[in-house]
Formats: sequence, structure tokens, C-alpha cells
Amino acid sequence: MKKILSIAIIGLLLLTGTNVFASGDEVVVPANAKASISGKVLDIKTGESLAGVAISVEGTNIKVYSDLDGSFTVDGITPGNYNLVLSLISYKSSLVENIKLNSSSKKNIDTKLDSVK
Repeated sequence: MKKILSIAIIGLLLLTGTNVFASGDEVVVPANAKASISGKVLDIKTGESLAGVAISVEGTNIKVYSDLDGSFTVDGITPGNYNLVLSLISYKSSLVENIKLNSSSKKNIDTKLDSVK
């Protein structure tokens, strides 16, 4: 029984971990690499970090939320031009337009939201 379990685990590792035994410092970027957008959301008046801000990528089903530090990351975006919509209860929604993403690019976008009052 132990022998069958060992063979199954080794087989699973070989199927899922093809780069497990890679060596050297060379980084191979696949041809279909995706881009990412990261940033931080702050209150425009106080400069405080805003947690729970919904960040949507227009034209996709991608939506992420800012963490307790106001930081967010959107990974796995196909290269192209995009708009981000940021929204949070009690704040005016914000639109960040014309973000140009190339293959494997990483954009950093910091923005501020204004409260409704």
C-alpha cells in the first residue's frame, strides 16, 4: 500500500511540478505572459488608506478589493488598454482611464477618492 501511495505522489509531482528541479537564475517568461496593475487607494482629504475599495477592470469580469493598507493588485490581465473603476460606500466613484498594458508589464497606479459629503 505504501509503495502505491509513493508512486502516486511521485507521479503527481512530475505532472504538476515540471519546473521543480530547475536550476540557475534564468527566468523564463512564457509567450502568453499576462500583465498586472497594482496601487494604493487613499482618502483625498485625510491621506488615510482606504480598505475595501472595489477595483473593477472595465470590459472584463475582474474585480479586486483593496486591503487594510489600501493596496491592491490585479493579476492576469491580457495586454491592451483598460479603464479602472474604483468605488466605496460614502465615496465618489473614480475612473482611471487609458491604462496601457504590454505583455508582462506591471503598472503602479495610486489614486485618491473623495468622500460624498
